[in-house]
Amino acid sequence: MFASVVLDIATRALDGAFDYEVPRELEAECVVGATVLVSFSHREAVGYVVATSAQPPEGLNAARVLPVLRVLAPSAFDQVSARVAFWMAREYACPPCEALRPFLAPGQTVRVRRASADDPWELVCQKSGPVDERWVSLAEKGGSFSPRANAVRQRAVLQALESGPMRMAELAATLPGSTSAVAALARKGVVAVTERRRVRGGETTTLKSAVAARPEHLTQGQTEALAAIARACDAGRGDVVVVDGVTGSGKTEVYLDAIERVRAAGKGALVLVPEISLTAQTVGRFRSRFGDDVAILHSRLSAGERFDQWDMVRQGSAHVVVGARSALFAPLRDVGLIIIDEEHEWTYKQESAPRYHAREVAARMAAERGCALVLGSATPSLEALERCREGTWGGVSWTRVSMPERPGAARLPTVRVVDMTEQFSGGNRSIFSAPLAEALQDVAAKRQKAVLMLNRRGFANFLMCRECGAVPECPHCSCALTYHERTHSLVCHTCGRSWPQRAYPDPSTRCPNCGSRYLAAFGVGTQRVEDELAMLLPDDVRIIRMDADTTRGKGDHQRLLEEFDAAECAVLVGTQMIAKGLDFPEVTLVGVVNADTTLKLPDFRAAERTYDLLEQVAGRAGRGEEPGQVIVQTYWATHPAIRAVKEHDRALFVEQELAERRDGCYPPFSRLSNVVCWGRREADVRRTLDDVARRVRERVGEAAGWEVLGPTDCLKAKVKDRVRRHLLVKSPVGSEPGPLLDACVRAAAPPREVSVAVDVDAYDMM
Repeated sequence: MFASVVLDIATRALDGAFDYEVPRELEAECVVGATVLVSFSHREAVGYVVATSAQPPEGLNAARVLPVLRVLAPSAFDQVSARVAFWMAREYACPPCEALRPFLAPGQTVRVRRASADDPWELVCQKSGPVDERWVSLAEKGGSFSPRANAVRQRAVLQALESGPMRMAELAATLPGSTSAVAALARKGVVAVTERRRVRGGETTTLKSAVAARPEHLTQGQTEALAAIARACDAGRGDVVVVDGVTGSGKTEVYLDAIERVRAAGKGALVLVPEISLTAQTVGRFRSRFGDDVAILHSRLSAGERFDQWDMVRQGSAHVVVGARSALFAPLRDVGLIIIDEEHEWTYKQESAPRYHAREVAARMAAERGCALVLGSATPSLEALERCREGTWGGVSWTRVSMPERPGAARLPTVRVVDMTEQFSGGNRSIFSAPLAEALQDVAAKRQKAVLMLNRRGFANFLMCRECGAVPECPHCSCALTYHERTHSLVCHTCGRSWPQRAYPDPSTRCPNCGSRYLAAFGVGTQRVEDELAMLLPDDVRIIRMDADTTRGKGDHQRLLEEFDAAECAVLVGTQMIAKGLDFPEVTLVGVVNADTTLKLPDFRAAERTYDLLEQVAGRAGRGEEPGQVIVQTYWATHPAIRAVKEHDRALFVEQELAERRDGCYPPFSRLSNVVCWGRREADVRRTLDDVARRVRERVGEAAGWEVLGPTDCLKAKVKDRVRRHLLVKSPVGSEPGPLLDACVRAAAPPREVSVAVDVDAYDMM
């Protein structure tokens, strides 16, 4: 038996698998997906089996093929996953081992290292594994056994076990000294001590919205969506259904009903959500319908919790997987349906290698496994809308189903746009316009709930000296520092470093440039919104802030949402993480403090992201019986994205946006790749990227649809003391820029102190 092994050595020079002989004693373990130890280039290396064969490799002498030395971990993926991984490696210009790592067991770190050139290679294995707990129960003769009169602990143990089996740890905690008593009783055959697998990560929530009550009847849009999904499942070729439903239209119920149909056929389902803050609500809904058949996977679980949930899927005890982007790679057998909720979200794009987009990988996976792919959103991406307009993409059908109405008495909220230039000229210097302040006070008076969004954390955007104009910047990154008033510190939101600093009118304030005490705060962050709300509203109104600063710890997302859910009257203040997916029927008001924070970014997707964000956050209002209202504060009230949100008419924005992108040859009418180069020495970075750009231009030549822009400095020209430059490459929609860019970077041979990343279908241009 022979095995094709991808070595876990992240270099572009190794772009394929190597063949090894499998010793007879390892044949049962050395299967596709197994992690193995092999010899490579006179050293030991870790690798992953991607194929096996009973025949020796063609053209090679079987006697000269090296053997597999050890099997380090059992199979984590199958043959289909291996094919998808090789596609990812080619599509996203990364080594095959980096494309395989997302498929591995959570917490698995297996590598070979040595401390110095003179030391032998050493195998280091760090793997999460199952945790077994000891349980104690009465044996058959336990009921008739009578301990000695002075055996007090044995008697107490037997009394405790009369109500049923108990964990040994729980028994020892309630009855000190019971461990020896249990051992004595076990020797006599009175009690039985067994080991059971403890499954970690089965979190629960008190959110009222985490229950999926089955509706009495479905809307017409829901019925049509389910029919389209059923046709895609029956076709068995990877067809895609885009469920285009307004916020609150019942897309989750469509997902649940579609999964019930798939489960009835004996198949499983993968469900992706864009934000970790949504997992508690979403998992609760799915568990209310499918019970313990649901596994959850996301990065805020510990390695042990992720392993247990992942292993439940591998063993076949869970068939519905819910989680963030990485849940797509769960070892689910016989996948019948893949669902990506809020498919427009940029969080589905991986920012580190492999730089994949979950939508594209899911489409490939669906085609390979012959299952259906469902993309749901109230604001579908322009790429998805364009593919639905074409009707087919990648050899499969793309169908759009509209769900324009909310079920029951719920209606879309009214949207009011407030021009802040008029407020300012009228003498209002508050961060809240008069209409928003009045609406917030009305919510407090009626004991209702509100949501306020500002997509910028901190107290102020920056500090500036009013005498010399100096703005404190991060010495390690090319960005201004954000002022956090609670901790009296300046924080770099790029590298995370912070410095103590107080702002005017504190008497200890000093400008680092001129020594003036007039170092004052400018701009608005979520901390300041929270403080202003506390002064505006009565003390009995609960104010909850939810941003990257308040959700650093494990479970913080869920805890804050549960506090908001349980409060009688509350205002939830947060960044974009509160804008999507959350379902609170008591929310009657949504306020957008500043709609322009994303609108003016130097990014061709800025307008689309702004429209998506505003439409999504507006959808948090009016989900119950009470009507909802949305107040959007902006300095650019005439922008098509703002007007489209106000009128609930996507066409006002999409038609003009598509026309501009077609003229500029931007996605969805092209593919955009970003080649980023960084290092400590600017001269080395410039020389390397200039060489890559020259090679790309030589390869592309005068080919139609290709355009090379740059090199130039990144918007964030320095991050963590590394100089950054980038190169943008536009290519035709049906092209494969990954292999071309990979070859050019490989030929340029960057020095060790310079790093180069190829980001195909890039979302982050900063």
